[in-house]
Amino acid sequence: QKDHCFTFEWQTAPTSNRLRNFLLYFVVCTQFTKTAFVHCFPSDSRSTNSILRNQQNNKNGNDNNNNMSAASSAARRTVGKLHPEKTMVLLCDMQEKFCPLIFKMESVVQTARYMTSVASALEVPILATQQYTKVFGPTVPDCFAENAAEQKWTTLEKLQETNMLFDKKLFSMITPEVKGKLESEYADKSSFILVGIEAHVCIQQTCLDLLEQGKDVHVIVDGVSSQQPIDREIALQRMQAAGAYLTTAQSAAFMLMQSADHANFKTVSKLTVAHMKLANEFNIW
Repeated sequence: QKDHCFTFEWQTAPTSNRLRNFLLYFVVCTQFTKTAFVHCFPSDSRSTNSILRNQQNNKNGNDNNNNMSAASSAARRTVGKLHPEKTMVLLCDMQEKFCPLIFKMESVVQTARYMTSVASALEVPILATQQYTKVFGPTVPDCFAENAAEQKWTTLEKLQETNMLFDKKLFSMITPEVKGKLESEYADKSSFILVGIEAHVCIQQTCLDLLEQGKDVHVIVDGVSSQQPIDREIALQRMQAAGAYLTTAQSAAFMLMQSADHANFKTVSKLTVAHMKLANEFNIW
């Protein structure tokens, strides 16, 4: 029949022993893809059992291989490695009016400065937003290194000149204007590093928008905060549950380099040493 395959194996025996030696064994094996395999074997139970075991082992082996292959593919899709050529840093609403209100804001600013410096050294693009600038003021200058201009690194002025600084009223950074910018000029970026405020509002909504687009999102835990610690804590849990990677500034920096052989390893190492000398309020548990 069309959907079945039958295989028969016959063993010739002397005529005198015909009835004894020509016992017919039909073994119906596990149905697979709507095809039943029926085997007729000589009268040897050990042979029959051996074939059955081999068939079951082969099936189990194939299933295991398929499972391992699927798991391996899934792992490749979700481990969240950072590569400079595929990464962008998003600096969210680090504005002057918010400074006195945000929990451990001094450390957030220091971390923002470290991340913008590292990104500049590794030629990772930076995009920034400001929430209703008319009311909340410009981005804090300390988010960028003092010698950034001398190093030809990204500065607030450079972001303005290159149209990488966006005013917004939408809470998420992914406004229509930002989305257009990303799609037209940075379509090759699949990983986004988030730094800024507030964790439970603008950072979280930006994170969810990017995840919904299939992007990898890395939230710098020592570089995001809210007015209330509980809002920050729950926002981090919420983003991680949605699929974001929680990491630290230093971890992200060294993952972007991947090796001490990187051409800018010494530069990033100096930035890291200087950053570690500063008091990090998030280190207090």
